[in-house]
Order: sequence, then C-alpha cells, then structure tokens
Amino acid sequence: MLRVAAASASLLTLSQARRPLSEVETLFGAFKAQFSKEYEAMEHKARLEAFADNLEFIESENGKGLSYTLGLNHFADMTSEEFAMSYMGYKPSKKPWGGLPYLGSHEVGNETLPDSVDWTQKGAVTAAKNQGQCGSCWAFSTTGALEGALAIASGKLVSLSEQQLVDCSKKFGENGCGGGSMDGGFQYAESAGFCTEDSYKYKAKNGICQATNCDVGLPKGSVVGFKDVKTLDTASLMSAVAQQPVSIAIEADKMVFQLYRSGVLTGNCGTKLDHGVLAVGYGTEGGKDYWLVKNSWGPQWGINGYLKILRGGVAKEGECGIQMDPSYPVVKTAAPVLADLLV
Repeated sequence: MLRVAAASASLLTLSQARRPLSEVETLFGAFKAQFSKEYEAMEHKARLEAFADNLEFIESENGKGLSYTLGLNHFADMTSEEFAMSYMGYKPSKKPWGGLPYLGSHEVGNETLPDSVDWTQKGAVTAAKNQGQCGSCWAFSTTGALEGALAIASGKLVSLSEQQLVDCSKKFGENGCGGGSMDGGFQYAESAGFCTEDSYKYKAKNGICQATNCDVGLPKGSVVGFKDVKTLDTASLMSAVAQQPVSIAIEADKMVFQLYRSGVLTGNCGTKLDHGVLAVGYGTEGGKDYWLVKNSWGPQWGINGYLKILRGGVAKEGECGIQMDPSYPVVKTAAPVLADLLV
C-alpha cells in the first residue's frame, strides 16, 4: 500500500510528463478497466501518480531503440520500491542443499550444443503461474525445475503444488511468503514428495501444512540428488539447460523488469540476487543471444509470462546475475527417458 503522504502529493508533476494530464487520466481509466483495479479516493491519487511515472519511463525507454520494449501491465500502478517489496522473495540458503546428495557440478563437456532450446515446446514446462503478492518465487522456481525433470524422465508433465512448499517446508529454512531458496525446496521434495497443483491449490498466503490430504504428483524418493551448474560460465549453463529446465536466481528489482513486455532485456540490472525463476531455453533474436526464462508473475507479464534476457554478455555473472547460482534436481522414475524430447 502506498503511504498516505505520497497519496496527498500534488498531481501538478503529471503535467510535466510527455503526455498531457488529460491523456494520462484517460489511459489510467482504460488501465483500471483492463485489470479490474479499484481504489479508494486517497489511494487513487497515489496510484495515478505512480502510473504517470511508469508511463513516462516506458515511453522514454521505448524511444531509445533498445533490444527490448516495455509496456503497461498489471504492475503499472505501483512504484518500483513497492513492487520490489511485494514480488521478490529469493533468499540464498544458509546451508546449501543440507542432506540432499550432491551429485557433482555440471560443466560443459565435448558435446555439441544445439543453437537453440525451448522446453516449452517439448512438453516439459507447465503454463505460466502467478505468485501474487507473496514472496514465494523460490517455490515456483523449485516446482518448475521438478516438473521439467519429471516430464523428461517419464514423459508425463504434472503441475506441482507451490502452496505445499509455502506451508510445509519451514524446517528446511524456508519462510513461505517471507522468502526462501530453491535449495530448501529441493531438500523438501526429496524428503516428502509432492502434491499436484489441483489437489493443493495456491493461495498466495501462508497456511497450515495439508500435504497428507492430496493427490501425489511426485512420489517420495523420486528426487535422488542435485547438481549445481558451474558458476560464471555461459557454456556450462547452456549445456545444463539443453538437458532440462534449470533453477536460477536473478536481480529483478528494477523498473525494466516490472514493466517488461518483449525483446531481449539487457544492461539494466545488477547482481544482488532477489528473485527465483526458471531457465527453460535459449536462442537468438535480432542478432542478440538470449536465455528464455519462465517467471511467476502471471501470463499478463512479459511474453505471456516469459522473459528473454541477454546471454553471453560482458559480465561474467551473466545478465542480472543469471550465471551466479544455477542448479537442478535429479529425478528418477521407472518410466524410460523420452529421448525424443531432446530432439
């Protein structure tokens, strides 16, 4: 919620934006209708100010001829500070991986890497999900990696329950909507198995663990260990992503993330990791190499819930720190691996 002091600030600054105030108000009305937004009188003024600032930023950035575009989405009435407080949630584990068996570090070998990979087209990625105003991004990255590993191993794509992680994984260092890490999420999966999404639905708030009353989507014992991916190494991460979707952490507390719409994002983020997401592919667009990343801010954000972010840039950490903390679970199943998924 924006502070009352901000809500009472003068709207005269809106007239200094690129568009006249009347046009901003018209666009704001359309925005409210599109995203079913309703505010009390005092909040309305503050939201209009935030919307006007975001609109000006969007038009300024889009006028620079960059490799990406920004646009109005359901976050366009929020300040960047408010957004960062509400939609991040990644917190590095104090005791990485705990007792989960470490199966080594994934490094690129002598294999020939494909020019492009897209697991969304190979039946290994569920539809875009929405964490809401809950710092549970880590849970969505965890389930995404597990869903992908299970689908590749068994040929069956099952949507797994993030709410189960939010409610049930506290003894592994997770704090529900207060944040957590994918490390703890994988540890929990190894110890308890996973419910399906349909049988343990997401509520975007902390709750009491109900994992004993659900349909099993990933049986206990299916997760046999983990691999991290050699850090600060583009080729190794490409090799891992060519094998399966990979959990990654990035810094996402910037306006370009909040308002991202399309294209290859580059040059506007740091390396203070605060958001867990899922690398599901890579490719090239407009001469720029990119990682394809599944986010957890709903299908209305970005490219139907996805992001393309620069791959192989100057920074060894990768754009937005994407190469600093990648890892994935190893899942076993009685069903044969579907080699055709890798074609």
